[in-house]
Amino acid sequence: MPHLFRFLSPAFSAWIAACFWATGCASADPLASYIDRPAADEIIYFVIADRFENGNSENDTGGLAGNALDHGFDPTHKGFYHGGDLAGLTERLDYVQGLGATAIWLGPIYQNKPVQGAPGEETAGYHGYWITDFTNVDPHLGTREDLKAFVDAAHARNMKVYLDIVTNHTADIIYYEECHGDAAPAKLNGPGACPYRSRSAYPYTRRGGIDGASINVGFLGDQASVRTETNFDALKSPDYAYTPRIPKGEEAAKTPNWLNDPLVYHNRGDSAWFGENAVHGDFAGLDDLFTENPRVLDGFIEIYKSWITDFRIDGFRIDTAKHVNSEFWPPFNAAMLEHAASIGIPNFYIFGEVYSGNPIELARFTRLHGFPTVLDFGFWETSRNVLAGRAAPEDLAKLYRADPLYGDADTSIELATFLGNHDGGRFAYYLRQALPNISDDDLFARIRLGHALLILARGVPVIYYGDEQGFVGDGGDQDAREDMFPSKVDSYIDNDNVATEVTPAANNFDTSHPLYIEIAQLAEIYRNHPALRHGKQIVRYAERKPGLLALSRIGNSEDAEYLLIVNTDTNSQTATIEVDWRSTNWSALAGECPFNSLEPGLLEIDVPALDFVLCQSTQWIDAQ
Repeated sequence: MPHLFRFLSPAFSAWIAACFWATGCASADPLASYIDRPAADEIIYFVIADRFENGNSENDTGGLAGNALDHGFDPTHKGFYHGGDLAGLTERLDYVQGLGATAIWLGPIYQNKPVQGAPGEETAGYHGYWITDFTNVDPHLGTREDLKAFVDAAHARNMKVYLDIVTNHTADIIYYEECHGDAAPAKLNGPGACPYRSRSAYPYTRRGGIDGASINVGFLGDQASVRTETNFDALKSPDYAYTPRIPKGEEAAKTPNWLNDPLVYHNRGDSAWFGENAVHGDFAGLDDLFTENPRVLDGFIEIYKSWITDFRIDGFRIDTAKHVNSEFWPPFNAAMLEHAASIGIPNFYIFGEVYSGNPIELARFTRLHGFPTVLDFGFWETSRNVLAGRAAPEDLAKLYRADPLYGDADTSIELATFLGNHDGGRFAYYLRQALPNISDDDLFARIRLGHALLILARGVPVIYYGDEQGFVGDGGDQDAREDMFPSKVDSYIDNDNVATEVTPAANNFDTSHPLYIEIAQLAEIYRNHPALRHGKQIVRYAERKPGLLALSRIGNSEDAEYLLIVNTDTNSQTATIEVDWRSTNWSALAGECPFNSLEPGLLEIDVPALDFVLCQSTQWIDAQ
């Protein structure tokens, strides 16, 4: 590849070589101790443990007997457990650190219902979002001791660990008499299986209106609420919600025990993802928690405080945040931050999943709902279109100009930015879909350009595992969750990785992969220049067709300017870019930069096709 080692410093070359062959790279880390680092300092690596590395084959079936439909392990099926675990992830920490990541976002590791789904449509809880026991590690992934060993090993390398947490729902245990009959069926998940019952049509808590009698004994918290197989008839109230039922043998399937009470769930049927039902409906059939109930709020505060205490976790990514009532979040997030600080974790990072590309909707959660920051789905949607040439750089400029919506400057620089993920699909997949005839070289160039924008522009960059090995995938969800260890899934191994002849059938921990090295180079720049992590960002230039986007980052001390210019066109471009008038002389951190400004406040620069340059001002005139 022509770009390789284009801006690799001699010091970093030596460091990379040492990391390839040694057992650790912590001594080369120029950042502060992980305890003292603010969230904006990190590069996050997002990983699903089951798909990363199998360190202990003895836990592949989670200690469960039977076949795959009982224990969930089938490495040939893209929707079942494949054997990756916490021990394997710990063994591969040097690989993650060598990429330049300083924090790991770990997909949910809590005990899951092994298998769900109608006959012939079963899949397993390998992803971690079908939780039955919120207090324990899924035995397919290991033990609490394995988690402790993983976190301790990461901290020893000066890396942080962020856990993925869920408060919106549990595994699919509850079924509804009106939809499924008297017998516990194999539930059909998804919208339409049990249509949502609207509050507008059925009073929510009282029969016949707000002055009516309480719908169910204990529903308003005024009487004891104990529900068993023998007294479920007391719950029948078709004018409020569906009648919840629990299959025999699963009455105590969830931990803590309060989760086994049907009255801590909405029981309203499947969400159709709009309006009221987006909050109160079952997420694809999963049991939707009644998070308005203080009992639920207090219960989850207790649960997740214990994970911080027991494992010294550094932050939480919060799943399905937009599907929980907004009143839940301020006290919950405040409790997490206060508890972490009280035990010596002052920079606890909370970022919520609000699945929307609209900055106005995203900013509601930072302005009104108590979130320090969120995943930047706006960047995800806009960047992939701009980098595929289907949208103009001006679209990204508009996105960045909306940053004040989120709050102060610290809020926007802590937005978690990403190019692809486990739900929406991989960045390479979107490029190939947008450009079906794209050449391998152009695909590599656009992926490289995307990671330059991801890491060097504002936000906390999140790298989705496998992207550094050129994984492409076949879409979202299960089609974007390949194995890093040799895969046995036919629909995975028929894909060619970008920039190599390797497929997911091989071991994909190649530290000499061109994308791995490119990302590591960008990470070195990010680490060594604080303004790229904390500096305010200014849009300097943005074209209304495929072409140039220029962004300045100016450090908090305002004594230097960094100018990032990306070219999304297939032809080289020349432009005169506005810069700070105090920036007079320049050096190149990536690409080629002019030595001097054209005149005060202007820099003329050439940017090759599908490439970028990063310039640093080397002389800053004192305004005094």
